[in-house]
Amino acid sequence: MLEAFAWGALGAAALAVGALVAYAGSPSRRFIAVVMALGAGLLIGSVAFELIDEAVETASVGQVGLLTLLGAATFTAGDWWLSRRGGGGRKDAGGAQADGAPLAIVFGSVLDGIPESFVLGLTVLQGDVSVALLAGIILSNFPEGLSSSSGLRAAGWTRSRVLGMWSVVVLVAALSAALGYALLDPASGRTGALAQGFAAGALLAMVSNTLLPESYRVEGVATGSLVAVGFAVSLSMSAI
Repeated sequence: MLEAFAWGALGAAALAVGALVAYAGSPSRRFIAVVMALGAGLLIGSVAFELIDEAVETASVGQVGLLTLLGAATFTAGDWWLSRRGGGGRKDAGGAQADGAPLAIVFGSVLDGIPESFVLGLTVLQGDVSVALLAGIILSNFPEGLSSSSGLRAAGWTRSRVLGMWSVVVLVAALSAALGYALLDPASGRTGALAQGFAAGALLAMVSNTLLPESYRVEGVATGSLVAVGFAVSLSMSAI
């Protein structure tokens, strides 16, 4: 469990690194969009090769599909609720956070990190941490920290305040990874395949709701090709 906690913290630490870069310089929105798109492709690949592919080996396609829909609906409901309370612009690099609610922004960032960290803990339980998934998490968290922190900086937030926010998110992500490991322990008798399906749905909804729209807003039609590159990298890593 401690190993899962450590991997979860490592993946989420990219958020704080992105924040430090945002306050040290002025990264272009195009750079942020490119990394977001690549990270989205890696995460989608992880859903396909690390979660769904393994889930259908021990549970029916119907059961996995139903839990996938439930996971997506759960994340979507949480994202909708937080957006209505001022957390919708949490990833905007132009300072849209100025009109948002700080607490909603923090909770929104926590919500984004839970599905991927939970899945990361699951892969640790299965043997070795998934390199493709970890790379996808880092490549999605780094631009998220970069973009959100650039916006928060433009909105007047101090660096210490932003780093404090990301520290909370990193802690929750690490705990989520440990929880994914603990809850899916075969000795507990719980059905891992259904949890994999639920996590896959939540992860897909997170990528679609938060990473792809921000990337497409800047990169436009090039976004699809960048996502495909990330997906191909994930495929290659899964074959190693």
